[in-house]
Amino acid sequence: MGMPDRRVFLLVLGTLIAGLAGCGSRRVRDPGTGDGAAATPGVGAGAALPDPVGADVPGGLLDAIEHRRSLRDFADKAVPDEQITRMLWAAQGITDPVRGLRAAPSAGALYPLELYVASAEGVHHYLPERHALERVGRHDVRDGLAAAALRQSFVAEAPVVFVITGVYARTAGKYGERAARYVHIEAGHAAQNLLLVAESLGLGGVPVGAFVDDAVRRVIDAGEEETPLYVIPVGSPAR
Repeated sequence: MGMPDRRVFLLVLGTLIAGLAGCGSRRVRDPGTGDGAAATPGVGAGAALPDPVGADVPGGLLDAIEHRRSLRDFADKAVPDEQITRMLWAAQGITDPVRGLRAAPSAGALYPLELYVASAEGVHHYLPERHALERVGRHDVRDGLAAAALRQSFVAEAPVVFVITGVYARTAGKYGERAARYVHIEAGHAAQNLLLVAESLGLGGVPVGAFVDDAVRRVIDAGEEETPLYVIPVGSPAR
């Protein structure tokens, strides 16, 4: 056999040298990061982040996020109307009167949600445009809501129970088959706002998704076009 072509020899030699160089350039693991993560300061992959609890956020928002927990054991203590008002506003209140924008984001600003509150005084429907309540029923329906929620007794034991419903048609006209997804996302925004305000007021609650839709609708006397999405009992923690 003759001598190999010089160009082939040099190509193979270069490949070997490059491979050996790569073996010696592996990234060193930073004890404070994951395997192979670059130990680079600042916010980035593998970088340590500032402590969020000590951050300066007005109104104790981070504190409410940190301490919010699902609560199912309620004290036998009424929730003041002022606190109910704050939770209603946080979920669906008007935050921009000129444009009619609300506290929770909504796809296309179409606002398909309706919000009810049930207590010993009966059932009321929240009217965001007026920041007011209209009476739907005069009877205490919390036992009925608990039965509709697969007999979860803590629903009846809470001093107030919020119910979020959705009207899919309001969103479907613009977004078609994705409407249900957007309405459900919006319900999550509204529920979290409500629960964080509850926490900031020294209260607690739990979002309940296990219930019979038609039964909840009948209990609160909601419209046929409304689909119940969340039942949220709220009250003071039992000591």
